[in-house]
Amino acid sequence: MKLSVIIVNYNVEFFLEQCLNSVLAASNGIDVETIVVDNNSVDNSLNMLNEKFPQIKLIANKDNRGFSKANNQGIVISKGEYVLLLNPDTIVEEDTFKKVLDFMDAHPDAGGLGVRMLDGKGRFLPESKRGLPTPAAAFFKMFGLSKLFPKSKKFAAYHAGHLPQDETHEVEVLSGAFMLMRKTALDKVGLLDEDFFMYGEDIDLSYRLIKGGFKNYYFAGTRIIHYKGESTKKNTVNYVYVFYNAMVIFAKKHYSKENAKLFSFLINSAIVLRALVSIVASTIKSLVVPFIDFIIVYAGMFIAANYWGEIILGEQQHYPIQFLYIVIPIIILFWQLSVYYSGGYDKPIKAQKILLGLLIGVMLILVVYALLPEIYRFSRALILFGALWSAISMISWRFIVYLLGVKSMKFGSKIAKRISVVGSDEETERVLSLINNTSIDASFLSKILLDIKLKTNVDTRVLGSVEQLKEIVKIHKISELIFCAKDFKAREIIDLMAELKSPDMDFKIAPPEQMFIIGSSSIDTSSDVYFVEVNAINKQSNKRFKRLFDFVISCMLLLTYPLHFWLSKQPLGLIKNLVLVIIGKYTLVGFDEDIKDVNLPQIKRSLLHPSDLISDDASNEDKVRINLVYARNYRIGNDFNILFKAFRLLGRINIINE
Repeated sequence: MKLSVIIVNYNVEFFLEQCLNSVLAASNGIDVETIVVDNNSVDNSLNMLNEKFPQIKLIANKDNRGFSKANNQGIVISKGEYVLLLNPDTIVEEDTFKKVLDFMDAHPDAGGLGVRMLDGKGRFLPESKRGLPTPAAAFFKMFGLSKLFPKSKKFAAYHAGHLPQDETHEVEVLSGAFMLMRKTALDKVGLLDEDFFMYGEDIDLSYRLIKGGFKNYYFAGTRIIHYKGESTKKNTVNYVYVFYNAMVIFAKKHYSKENAKLFSFLINSAIVLRALVSIVASTIKSLVVPFIDFIIVYAGMFIAANYWGEIILGEQQHYPIQFLYIVIPIIILFWQLSVYYSGGYDKPIKAQKILLGLLIGVMLILVVYALLPEIYRFSRALILFGALWSAISMISWRFIVYLLGVKSMKFGSKIAKRISVVGSDEETERVLSLINNTSIDASFLSKILLDIKLKTNVDTRVLGSVEQLKEIVKIHKISELIFCAKDFKAREIIDLMAELKSPDMDFKIAPPEQMFIIGSSSIDTSSDVYFVEVNAINKQSNKRFKRLFDFVISCMLLLTYPLHFWLSKQPLGLIKNLVLVIIGKYTLVGFDEDIKDVNLPQIKRSLLHPSDLISDDASNEDKVRINLVYARNYRIGNDFNILFKAFRLLGRINIINE
């Protein structure tokens, strides 16, 4: 056995499938075994592996054992002369394995090897080549000096910035996303250190290979796509904490006591600093617009109240202090809450959503106002004026700020994608049909064919051939290219991505005969996966309204419990379940978790589901269909209908005992 490929998977089914397809293509003519270690995924990964890749060796863990332990499980049973640790969110070129194995065979001093990695937008990933995280290197990286001097051997040592990315070099640290090692070297230096749950284990093993007398190489002769961030979210405070604490473990293990203390101090300082900056920045970013709204609206209403009292009515203090300093702020906050739930604080800004939120808020305030005793009815006119002033001021100051150059205050709809599918006529047609059955907001859908001469009938969607791709993208302002994997080799796709990469361009890949398209918009965000017909319920506005529906209805049902408890099969369970919905642990209506072989958007677990409306002995296919329809055409009215018809099941005890 020449090569053992070990892939640790955790809830990234679609990336894993794409990765395995590329691994099989790269294994042609080479004696390769593929081992997948699944860390207790809850998606459809295991079913997919059993159905589509029965030839692989599968280790299905019953818990998440982390990166190190899971890889070690694979290494222990591997039989290859070389072992490759490969992330599931990668795509390798067809000749990647041959090239790296030839290099290792030609360099018997090599213990490990990494390759040139590109992200989902075709950009070079600097972690393809790294230096050891010495205290100095860590300091320069954490405090931004490496970004100021990206090619400095001293300041950019962490990512070996002084080494050209298109040349093969000896390096100190390999990336765990693609880490090829000689099995005899592993036998000598040992497996991955299982003290590292996630992150840092590749640095530790790379260092031990060097200490064991071997060399590590960065090999620029081949490339892989590493979507990075799909298996793990890398822009969170939790990530910073876990990653840098892994560095502390490394320092304590390999550095002197004094250096380890210094390193730990730097790391802990970085964790605290990053956490504080992240929290403060996030808070300011989310509250700055509502705060400005509040100040402007309150100032207008305060001035109006005093003007009305002193000038019109001739009274020095017409409105009581409680009204000016307590009631008015409460009214404004209520209006802002209504605007928020109407989508008025979403980006880009939509004036109609602000107006809708204010209209709903005013109506509710006036209803409450009418129910109050006469002594508490201060001024209906001031409320109406405040609403009018809120509408004018909220929209006006945003527009003025936008004119001054603040692009985040842009009005209108989100910029629709300009998508072009690249491949054969038959395959591009299939992919376009798939896109049309999703809720993807595309203002322009087109095709770029492998050979336009083979197209016999006139199709206005055809922009040209692959040879004209660069010019087509520029002229038609294409913002997203989708490559048909059936018609391209991985190497060809990577070539085109590297050539066409730009901040405004996204790339995706459509696997053959699949009902999804997969890709990545950036190195720091979760992936974009287009599913046929399954995403409407996942829209931010739907999630927001669904949460509001859950909260309001559950509160009403609790308050009116004595009137309807007898309708429930399990009255005590009803109380507990409603409380769980109010605190946000469950949603009233969602998907049936018992259905199999279907991928649905991620939402909270539910008390009721569409399957409750059909017979208990309905087939799995029927349950799949009704849940898909619910997901695709989500409406609050559907939740009302299911809640009304299946109300007797709302107290199911099995829900709360899970």
